[in-house]
This record gives sequence, structure tokens and C-alpha cells, in this order.
Amino acid sequence: MDKNLAALKPALVWKHFAEIVNIPRPSGSEDKIRQYLVDFAVAKGIEHKVDEAGNVYMRKAATPGYEDRKGIVIQAHMDMVPQKNNDKEFDFINDPIEAYIDGEWVTANGTTLGADNGIGMAAILAVMEDDTIEHGPIEGLITATEETGMDGAFGLKGGLLQGDILLNLDSETEGELYVGCAGGMDANITLPYDAVAAPAGYKALELSVKGCKGGHSGIQIVCQRANANKLLFRVLRALAAQMDVKIASVDGGGLRNAIPRESIAVVMVKSSDEAAAKSTAAEFEKIFVAEYAGIEDSIAVTVTDAATPATVIPDGVAQRLMAAVTACPDGVEKMSMAMEGLVQTSNNFARVVSDGKCVKMQTLMRSSVRSEKEALGDAIKAVFELAGADVELSGSYDGWNPNMESPILKAMLASYEALYGKKPAVTAIHAGLECGIIGSNYPGLDMISFGPTICYPHSPDEKVEIASVEKFYDFLLHTLKNAPKK
Repeated sequence: MDKNLAALKPALVWKHFAEIVNIPRPSGSEDKIRQYLVDFAVAKGIEHKVDEAGNVYMRKAATPGYEDRKGIVIQAHMDMVPQKNNDKEFDFINDPIEAYIDGEWVTANGTTLGADNGIGMAAILAVMEDDTIEHGPIEGLITATEETGMDGAFGLKGGLLQGDILLNLDSETEGELYVGCAGGMDANITLPYDAVAAPAGYKALELSVKGCKGGHSGIQIVCQRANANKLLFRVLRALAAQMDVKIASVDGGGLRNAIPRESIAVVMVKSSDEAAAKSTAAEFEKIFVAEYAGIEDSIAVTVTDAATPATVIPDGVAQRLMAAVTACPDGVEKMSMAMEGLVQTSNNFARVVSDGKCVKMQTLMRSSVRSEKEALGDAIKAVFELAGADVELSGSYDGWNPNMESPILKAMLASYEALYGKKPAVTAIHAGLECGIIGSNYPGLDMISFGPTICYPHSPDEKVEIASVEKFYDFLLHTLKNAPKK
């Protein structure tokens, strides 16, 4: 296993990325990576600041002869999504990512890699460190806690940034320029219950749905991948229609912006129904494999013995829970009519977990149309309120509307063609880039998002294409050198 990332090119980018993967930085636990950034700025004599939201800001003056260029802010986020394979022992708070070179890619051993957005962060540090490149005034903005709520972007106050242009380095297909993104909103759902004693004479079983691919709930939602939470509740509903089923606990999904890969419930059935429960699970595995043929290749539905729980969820609450989860919208709701292949509106039923007192659920809605996002939120709220749950819609932010007359877009089209002999694709993304939020605090900021090719972000299969990192960085440097004049 070749772990010598620092030997790759461009050398400065990979040097910093090799250091970054050794620093634990899941969302909400970013003190170590923040200190690394501050230490870097101090060591290099770079003007810097940590703001009230935990964002790290750096500034570098124009090289001689480029003082007449518009100021550019290059922006990335410091946190990463902590996802691992079920059989992987790993502590994201303390353990370094085990990154290695796998042919033409860099990936990680059983966990997310953190190329999203570690490569963007490494590129900013490389630009700040390298005094040989030519550029106008540049600022580096590395935001906090993007993955779980865009807290850094929301907390960014006006008056800090001085530039006219924002280059967001958080896109994941080299050769594409993003000029728009979706907005988002969370639904936080709580279904309370008074647990009752587990019945005597019943058998405890663990019902699990595993092996789904998962992935980024914005980028991969168009792939129509399976949502393990939704599949689990389909099986539960089928079992409840056949036999007396008690739900003791449920634990499915993880992060709000990751399509659930695994979902598990502990149930109790009469001993005489155990064989039928296992048979039904096996039948649903066949059904799911057939339904997701060509999309998923490892879905497994299993029933195994479980320790007898002390309590279960009351029957009425369990019935309402199963009905509401089954009815909750999930996946693509509407495709864009303006841009072929672009998802306009979607929902990810991301999390469901019980704690003996309530079942907590979370969904993440995305849409480039505010009214559709609000309507979807209202629909989800109505479904779960009918089931007796409390629903809070929060964290709403608008999307970023394209400006096809953007000066930096024209400059970057010319730069890419000069470098590679062809124009890049210009598109929008069904994900919550920070551009929309930052743009609301800095009206008139000219924005583009781009990056190297990263596959399967937010999953343990995440990988970044080595060659694309070099192209992305060369493109960034050419853009800085050829920025529009004031």
C-alpha cells in the first residue's frame, strides 16, 4: 500500500493534503485542523484571522505588476464527513485517515478520504505558500462545519472579505464550472413514546438492511441509489401485515447529507413466527436486488438472533412510525427543465434512531426553487405530524442563481481553453455549496465553483483522481494570473 502522497504532483498541494489527512477533522471537531491552519499562517508570515464562527481567513498582497486585478477569494471548508465500513475499527476524533495511492487514484482504507474538501484546502495553502506564482490580491477563506449545516458560511459576517470574486474549490468533476447550486432545509422530527415492557414468550431478532452504496445526498441522489432506512421500513411494514411485531429499537443512517447505507431494527415476534420473519426478509432481499439491478450490487437483508430487550415501542406508536416513514418522500422529486440532467428538488431521509423515550429522525431537502423546497418541507411536516411527531424545519438557505454574464466565468472559460484546447462545461449542482450563503452576505460577489474529480464523496469509497488534481491546480493558477482587471 503506497502511502507516499507527498511524492505526487503538484508537490505543494499533495504535501499539504498528506498533512491534512493526518489531522482528525470530522464536522464539529475542527480545533486541530484550525490550529494547523493558524500555525501555517504564522510560520509563513501570512496575514490571518479566525472569526467568531471559527472560519480561518488569510490574505496575500498582489505580486508586482498585478495590483490592478480584481481581488479573488479562494474558498474551501475544513471539515470532512466521517463515514466508515461496518467492519472497520476507526475513531474519527483521534485517528488519522489511512490514505493511499491506488493506481490513478488516492483513496482511504475503509473510511471517507476527506478529499472533500481537503484538496481544496490544500490548494489554498499551496497558493499562499508559493511566492513564485503571479496573482492579484488574494484571500483564502476556509470555513468551519460545512458538512453538517454550513455553520461557518452562515456565521461569516460582512466586512471581512475584500475581494470582488469568489472561487469555491468544493466541486467534484474536473472540467466543469459550476455557476449555481441548490438551497437546502432540514426537517428534525421527534416522535415521543412511553416504552412498555417487552412481552413474554416472544423472540428477539435483529433485522438489518446493509450493503447499500450510499453517497452524497445531493450529487448521488440522481443515481437512484437505495436508502437503507426506507428499505428497512418496507420490510417492517410487510412483517407487521403478517404477524404481531414489536419494535424495540431502530438505528439507521448517519449524517443528514449522506444517503443511508445501513439500517437496523431490533424486533420481537412470537417464537412460532420466527421462521416466517426470516423467510419474508429473504424474499425482500430478492425484491430489492431486482429493483436496484444495475444500481446496487450488495444489498443484504438479514435476520439474526438478538438479546432480549427490556422494553419495546408501544404498538400504536410503532404503527404510526412505520406508516410515516413509508409515506415520507425520499429521492428525486423533480428534475430541472432548464438544465438537462440536473435534479431540481429532492429529499434524503437520512436518519432514524430510537433512545427508549422517542424516535428521532432527520431529512435534508434540497431545491434550486425556494417555493418547491418549502412545499416539500410542508409535506414532510404534515406526514409526521399526522403520526403524532413534532417537526422542526430549520437551517433553510437559498440556492445560488447563475450569472452567465459573469466576468470571472468569461475569464475562466478563456483560461481553460488556453490550457487544454477546449472549453469546460458550465453547469449547476444539486448540492448546497456555500456560495449561495456567502453571496447573501456579500451581494455582488462574482462566484464560480470548480475542483478535481472526486468520486463517491461522503462514503468509504471516496477517491480523488490524481491527474485531475494537477489539472485543477494549474487551472487555478492560470485563473489567478489572468483575473479580470478592476
